[in-house]
Amino acid sequence: MKEPSRQLRWERRSQTPLLVLALAFALAYAVPIVVPDADASVHRACSVTEWVVWGAFAADYLMRLGLSTAKKAFVRTHWLDLGAVLLPMFQPLRLLRLVSTLLLVGRRARMAPQIRLTTYVAGAVVGLLMFGSLAVLSVERDAPRGNIKNLGDAVWWSFTTMTTVGYGDHSPTTGLGRVIAVGLMLSGIALLGVVTANIAAWFISRFERDDQVERAQTAAIAELTAEVRALRAEIGRLGAQAAPGAGAEEPAQAPGTAPAPGTAPVAASAPTP
Repeated sequence: MKEPSRQLRWERRSQTPLLVLALAFALAYAVPIVVPDADASVHRACSVTEWVVWGAFAADYLMRLGLSTAKKAFVRTHWLDLGAVLLPMFQPLRLLRLVSTLLLVGRRARMAPQIRLTTYVAGAVVGLLMFGSLAVLSVERDAPRGNIKNLGDAVWWSFTTMTTVGYGDHSPTTGLGRVIAVGLMLSGIALLGVVTANIAAWFISRFERDDQVERAQTAAIAELTAEVRALRAEIGRLGAQAAPGAGAEEPAQAPGTAPAPGTAPVAASAPTP
């Protein structure tokens, strides 16, 4: 059995700690936005937590890059991780580290493709709702003409924006808020397409599986019919071989033996003088 590479061993060991750090980062990101009037020590603790998690993400990326045998391919295929490390100062983009960690965990998990896709979609919906609500609330709360002032308004706006319903009762007024809205709209359309495609693929695979079972049953019946025909032919051949010997004379009775039941006794011949 092939021994896993050093990069793979590192990724296996760091999977759970990264997930815990990502959840801690999400909590530290959300608290100052949801509770802006919290104590200053709480804000400092959240800020320290964000920077500690950022340092852990950066160290993990550099470690995986150093252990990789194809560094250019690694940078090209892990661009989201790199972006999350290089953009720590942009408030609306910092949750990309949470998304990148969830994607990393999903890539390492051993799940069936359908289950993995469903997990990605569900995680993406929850993550985008959380990201959109917190991000738009952070930039729209203090806007002069803003109408998204609390978390309830932000969550409602995220739902209506992702589903492309757009009631219009809440809408961003700042430039950055509108950029976030465009991202949520495109993400909602993409997720709806993925969900529709996943459902269609499930039905197609189910029909194909049923068709394969039916074809297997038809082949088994055809094989059984052929065996029955061959058995009948063999029985007919054996019967034809036994038929010519049916009228042959019975062998003579041996001297001194009793006659067979239902047969007349044979008279003994007189002795010759």
